[in-house]
Amino acid sequence: MTGALRYAYGTNGLADLRLEDALALLADLGYSGVGLTLDHMHLDPLAPGLAARTAEVGRALERYGLSVTIETGGRYVLDARRKHHPTLLDPDAGARASRTELLLKAVRVAADLGAHAVHCFSGKLPPGTDPHEAWPRLADGIGSVLVAAEAAGVPLAVEPEPGHLLGDLAGFHRLRTALDSPELLGLTLDIGHCQCLEPEPPADCVRAAAPWLRHVQIEDMRRGVHEHLPFGAGEIDFPPVLDALREARYGGLVTVELPRDSHAGPERAAESLHFLTTAEAKTGDNTPC
Repeated sequence: MTGALRYAYGTNGLADLRLEDALALLADLGYSGVGLTLDHMHLDPLAPGLAARTAEVGRALERYGLSVTIETGGRYVLDARRKHHPTLLDPDAGARASRTELLLKAVRVAADLGAHAVHCFSGKLPPGTDPHEAWPRLADGIGSVLVAAEAAGVPLAVEPEPGHLLGDLAGFHRLRTALDSPELLGLTLDIGHCQCLEPEPPADCVRAAAPWLRHVQIEDMRRGVHEHLPFGAGEIDFPPVLDALREARYGGLVTVELPRDSHAGPERAAESLHFLTTAEAKTGDNTPC
């Protein structure tokens, strides 16, 4: 068994705070890190001077003693009208290239900040697109980003997202196999998503995914409903999940993912860390949390 898990909070759940204020809040609360979403409100990947702004963020992270993972799930960062568009599955090669470029920027930011992983996802299958055409597009796009990730020494952590082409753990393994299992291709495991749609309980998903875990997102959720909920508002029994992460010797960040709760971000961040540390203290026994 390893030491305590390292908890982080996603900036997509602190969108009403300036980044400096968000980092100060998380440090004051006792978080170990931050899940930094590249988006207009915090670190805009499309605005001029990205390298200089990244360096400034790096100094702030050092000042507050926070580790970081880079998230690329900004809803409208590339398209002001369509959520999470374009994707690596887009029929238009130019559209796919814009998503690839965002991921390449994310790798550069991650390398500059010493991030432990870059998170990404496949996107939804475009209307009228055959899945047999979409999977090679995804493999090509991820493969090209992996070249940069390998050069930078930064793991790329693909997230199975409900409703996306790569929507579950089986989809991750399909992609991994298609790319011949590259060392730096890993998994972002969202614990709520496991509860939502995986056939096995979340703790068993952790054990099954352990060899490929590069990032973990965590929140509560109900079976069959993709809605990120504050802890205690869903159905997950958390001590077994946290126990499984410790058994797996997972050393990356465990990032709270509450993107729709920015209106109460500071309160949610405080409540979440208290809940998780309390649940972790119960690992190894049968006390539900």
